[in-house]
Amino acid sequence: MKNYSKKIISIMLLASLILAAVALALPNASGNAAASPITATATTSSQTGMPGTILHFPVTIVNGDSDNAASLELAASSVNGWTTAIVGESNPIPVGVSSSVTVIVDVTIPSTASLDQNDVVTLEIKESGVFATSVSLSIYVGAVTGGADRPQLNITSYSIDAKYAKVGTVVTLTGVLENRGPLMAYNNNITFEGEGFFPQGNGGVQYIQNISPSGGKWTFTQKFMVGDALDYVETGVIKATTSYLDSTGKAYTDTFSLSIPVTSGVNYYATATPKTTSKPQLVITENLTDIDPLQPGSIFELSLKVKNLGTTDARNVTMVLGGGANSVNDQGTPQPGAGADLTNFAPLGSSNIVVVGDVAQGAEVTIKLKLVVNVTTVPGAYTLKTSFVYSDTAAKNLVDDQVITLLVYQLPQVEVSFYRDPCMMTAGMPNVLPLQVTNLGKKSTVLGNMTVTANGVDVMNNTALVGALDPGGYFTLDSEVMPFAEGPLEIKVTINYTDDFNTTREFVQTLNVDVMPEPVFTPDPNMGPDGMPIDQPVTETFWSKIGRFFKGLFGLGSGEKQPAGGEFPTDEIPVEPGVIISGPKG
Repeated sequence: MKNYSKKIISIMLLASLILAAVALALPNASGNAAASPITATATTSSQTGMPGTILHFPVTIVNGDSDNAASLELAASSVNGWTTAIVGESNPIPVGVSSSVTVIVDVTIPSTASLDQNDVVTLEIKESGVFATSVSLSIYVGAVTGGADRPQLNITSYSIDAKYAKVGTVVTLTGVLENRGPLMAYNNNITFEGEGFFPQGNGGVQYIQNISPSGGKWTFTQKFMVGDALDYVETGVIKATTSYLDSTGKAYTDTFSLSIPVTSGVNYYATATPKTTSKPQLVITENLTDIDPLQPGSIFELSLKVKNLGTTDARNVTMVLGGGANSVNDQGTPQPGAGADLTNFAPLGSSNIVVVGDVAQGAEVTIKLKLVVNVTTVPGAYTLKTSFVYSDTAAKNLVDDQVITLLVYQLPQVEVSFYRDPCMMTAGMPNVLPLQVTNLGKKSTVLGNMTVTANGVDVMNNTALVGALDPGGYFTLDSEVMPFAEGPLEIKVTINYTDDFNTTREFVQTLNVDVMPEPVFTPDPNMGPDGMPIDQPVTETFWSKIGRFFKGLFGLGSGEKQPAGGEFPTDEIPVEPGVIISGPKG
């Protein structure tokens, strides 16, 4: 029984070993075979060239196996059948453990290739006949740009042998110079210079071997003494200039700026904290004018609020309007400088110097001056310079210059009036307002809408666009107004316009007229309701009776005279004759 158990255990162990071997031979869980330790990378995977040129593609092959060396077979194939060659190593290529080799794949563009044609070359790498990896290289036929038809040297990386270049020490600069052009670089040299960096050993000039095209590299080193000029400087700059030739002898020069971190060579010690300087500081916190807006010729009062924001008192303060006090003498009197600027704002009633007195720390004073705006000043924003001359508690004389801004407008000077006498107006009836807007200014002005309104009345035709008015020009508007009550009537005329700072403003003027009461109609007692005169009785005199007697004797009619419009007797009402229609003949 024991022997039988041992056989079963042995069979199970053997089966486990077989399964483990099969698992190692099968693809991994993702469905792919185990990754090859061989990798390849092209420095430049695509290039452009003209027909007949040869393009060079450096390819670096890395053996990532840390236990076994590799022997690799390389083969390059072109889709269009262009000529390819592998330069730089034998085939197969031995690659050591955890090492790399670089080969160059040359692709010849046929002279018969057309512009804008392209090709793809595949570099296939095998290890012991088994595919390991591949690299695709793209070729484009066309006019090259930039430095594609020349060697092109570039410093791809650089460093120093210390974290900082310390002043007074020697540092070593190491860099990599790479030829990124398609042509070989001949007779190369590199020259170093820079403020505070002094080359050691070779005068700062190095002659370099020829550098292969399309990725050829050369590593350089150069020692420098770091001079005192870089003390207290965080970054220094070394200028590296490369000079080289192409195969035809044409010379090229490239310059590179290499930034180097620098630290001072001295030791730093704690220093005493400087003593804080106490001084007064006068500041204009607010400026106001009693007239708004200011216009050329305006006489106004300027009010300045001045506050001492310093740490000590200001003594013997004097304000100079317009500035110009650049210094003071030993007695604290302001001395003339470039002169006060009072072209647009001039003082009235006093000079431009105002004695303020002492201003305690934190205190505020108000200074008022009467000024006039020059009539030649055009609309705009103007600065007014102000100088404060004073001394501190240590009797040190100080001068502070400050600037405030004042706005000058040129508003329209217009008047609204009647261009004829509107006469007395009657309540309950339409009345005409003969309005006229006249430009009284010396310049043309542009006005907006003119609106006529009044309380408790109906106003018709009350809005119109005025437009541009020349000096002395006018605009008329005939509005109709129907008042409903007698008494004085106030007419309000509003004109919109835009000022010099593009702000909408209104010009408002009122006109007064008198309204008569509505007329009352009194009926005429001699007129009937139909508007016809009412008959009046005729009084017969003595002589009219005698006259009527003699008329009767002669048969002329002696009846009493009837008033006009009398009634006809009912039996003598005239009848209009009817129309007689004749019958048919026969």
